[in-house]
Amino acid sequence: MANGRVVQTADRAIGSRQLAALLPDGVLARPGYRSLADALRTLVLDGRIALHVRLPAERELAEALGASRATVTGAYDLLRESGYLRSRRGSGTWTELPEGHRPVGAHALLGPGGDTEEGIDLATAAMGAPDGSVAEALAWAAPRLPEAARSPGYHPFGLPELRAAIADRFTRRGLPTRPEQILVTAGAQQALALVVSLLCRAGDRVVTENPTYANALDAIRHARLRTASIAVSDAGWDMEIAESTLHQTVPRLVYTVPDFQNPTGALMPPEQRLRLLAATRRTGSWLVVDETIADIALDVPPAPPLASLAPRGGADHVITVGSLSKTHWGGIRVGWIRATAKLINEVTAVRVAADMTGSVLDQLLALPLLAGLDAGLPARLDQLRARRQALAEALQRHTPEWSWRFPPGGLSLWVDLGEPVSSALAERAAAAGVFIGRGARFGVDPGTFEHRLRIPYTLPADRLEEAVRRLATAFHEGVPLPPAVDRPYWVA
Repeated sequence: MANGRVVQTADRAIGSRQLAALLPDGVLARPGYRSLADALRTLVLDGRIALHVRLPAERELAEALGASRATVTGAYDLLRESGYLRSRRGSGTWTELPEGHRPVGAHALLGPGGDTEEGIDLATAAMGAPDGSVAEALAWAAPRLPEAARSPGYHPFGLPELRAAIADRFTRRGLPTRPEQILVTAGAQQALALVVSLLCRAGDRVVTENPTYANALDAIRHARLRTASIAVSDAGWDMEIAESTLHQTVPRLVYTVPDFQNPTGALMPPEQRLRLLAATRRTGSWLVVDETIADIALDVPPAPPLASLAPRGGADHVITVGSLSKTHWGGIRVGWIRATAKLINEVTAVRVAADMTGSVLDQLLALPLLAGLDAGLPARLDQLRARRQALAEALQRHTPEWSWRFPPGGLSLWVDLGEPVSSALAERAAAAGVFIGRGARFGVDPGTFEHRLRIPYTLPADRLEEAVRRLATAFHEGVPLPPAVDRPYWVA
């Protein structure tokens, strides 16, 4: 990847100069055509070139690269033979995937559903609750529950005191917010599903990052929306490409994780946030900002809410979602939507049609947890820093050929395996008792990111060491593959 640039071809074609800029230095080293084929294959698998995109003609690419036409022809031929390109006379050459690469989705839950003696769960990028926190919250909520129980218990917008607490936290972070701008949901996933249900109809165009949070992709797919994408590499976002994609697709909705992006861990700089705000404003697109991991800032200060960067009145199109799942515990199903009061009223009507109201007990528990977040978070972050280091050291010991970028925050490493074996390795690892989401789960296009694994550092150091040891054994020596079935992993 030259100059750290990435590409998403919204018009489904890529020019010769644009493609040449994406290729790494030295790509034409002997044997030239094999090196070029490997580099093009990596661009497809890594999502930097989407599927079903037309590549430049062989002569055009040869001129852009300063290579012979025979070199480009040999690379294209090799990729056609291996299933990564297809050609049709008169139509050109298009990116493709080999047989056996199928779409993935969250249709099955494999593994123990947690770290147990039977297996090690690396599919879930979340920690258990801090010691004593839930018990303390229960002790606080218990004497208040009888009074709450005297009401019918239906609070479609959420408990008034919890809405006020969430609004106050946004205000303290730099985004003035009133309680009527908050809807309490059963987690951030429900928040996103409600927003998509309200704002989008089947066939609408939605832009996401690529890779991105797997369960967000599932919500978008289940709503039968058409996806375009903005690639996120180890170097982050390319806003020129992002602005071009938005201009050409004019999407109904844009979904972004700017704070320690899941799964890459990238942090969007302030100037890029401003450009994204302006670009979505110009196209009339709703901008959904997922802040679920925003507080997991390990090496940098947490960023202010993206919407706070907009000039006064310039963020009405921004919808922010978040939850307590990553900072506290996923077992407490409390999340939220922050938007205009008008939109909150509209999305609440959708919520009532789905589940009427949220759990009063969960919301009571959330009140002391949210109040104590700033005091309790530093210890949580220290624990994650230590576990991140333990995971990195285990990977260096057992799989030195793998590579990754140390993220400034978040909950996982986005590991490059060096070869497209992610799905096979996930199957082998499951047979060895390690359950992990293959890279393809995070790709907009099926079968991409086959050379990547998302490895969370949320388990204790000894469990991470054992998990990496088993992964390394499966990678280096191999263990018997289970019967070939399409069994995607559920990830969180």
